[in-house]
Formats: sequence, structure tokens, C-alpha cells
Amino acid sequence: MTNPAPPRLLLASASPRRFQLLDQIALTPDDVVATSIDETPRNRERPRVYVERMAREKADAARRIVAHDAPRAQSVILAADTVVALGARILPKTETVEEAAACLRMLSGRAHRVYTSVVVQLPSGRQGQRLVEARVRFKRISAEELDAYLASGEWRGKAGGYAIQGIAGAFVTKLIGSYSAVVGLPLYETAALLAGLGYPVHLNWLTPRSV
Repeated sequence: MTNPAPPRLLLASASPRRFQLLDQIALTPDDVVATSIDETPRNRERPRVYVERMAREKADAARRIVAHDAPRAQSVILAADTVVALGARILPKTETVEEAAACLRMLSGRAHRVYTSVVVQLPSGRQGQRLVEARVRFKRISAEELDAYLASGEWRGKAGGYAIQGIAGAFVTKLIGSYSAVVGLPLYETAALLAGLGYPVHLNWLTPRSV
């Protein structure tokens, strides 16, 4: 007797990192939808409130995109957002070298928090959400290191101007919390959220995979 096929899983993100993280735990998305929403923080909006709102809005935007497109309309939608925060300050997803330099100078020699929120939305409208917080401390970044990192271009489009899974891993002296959440998707919480909403998380684990 064969197991029934799981529902289609749609990732509401064009992030290759989130796709790769899902694939790592055999939850490879069947579809990807890149959403376009206003990501401007509201006045005095706290980082954890902001990141939860962004994740929900991404899920809602993806649902609107596929609503009239069967069988995509029957997909389970997974959306996530990640922010880097210094206290109540939300650092931007850096698009210019000046933004990246400013962020890295603020993070140098200090601890900061990374918040990632995950939303899973069923075709029925039922929805679940998790918020994960990690604390990261950076070494004091020298002027030479900063210039070299900026030249690498790795900072482009990254929250807080860095990617922990890349060169910037050399700046991290301490991490408390989920490494995968800092990359962009907390694997434990994501799997638990999907399972709690009835998605057969373990089905693909029954097939041997090469690593």
C-alpha cells in the first residue's frame, strides 16, 4: 500500500536559502511564489511585531496570487520573514554599500537579536504562526575586514547587511538559539508548525536520501 501524496507545499519567498533549508529536511517546496509587499516598518513598530506582520502579509499575498489558479489554490502556503534588530531598532535589508557599512559598524563588537517568523496557511484559511528569537554576538570588525567584506558583495539584500552562512560567519563569536533561523527559516519550529496543522512532514523521510 502506497502512501497518499502530500498536499502541494508552496513557499511564499524567492529566497534560495529558505528553499534549501526546506529541502534539507525533505520538505522540498512544490512551488515558489515571490510576493511583493510594502516592507516599511510602522511608526514605533517593535521588531518582533514587525516580523510577525511581514510573515502574515507574505502568506496572504501568496494566497491572493494563487487563489484562482487550480491546483495551486489548494496548496499549503509557507511564508517567513527575518529581521536583525539592535534593541528596538530594525536594521534594513541592505541594498547599498553605504547601508551595509553602517549596519556592520553598528553590529561590530556587540550582541544583537535576529527574529524570524514563520506562517503556515491551509487552503481552508486555517493558519499557524511561530516566532523564533536568536541572539548573535559579533567580534570587533577591523577596518580591513569591513572593506574586504563589503567588496565581497555578500551583504546585498541581507537583513542587517550580513549572511551568517557565508563569510560573515567569521564575525560570529557567540550564537544562542537556532542557527537555521538566523539563515532564514527555523527548521524545528517550521516542521512542528506544519505537523501541527496536519501536513505529513515525515512522509518523504521514508525514502532514502543521499547527503
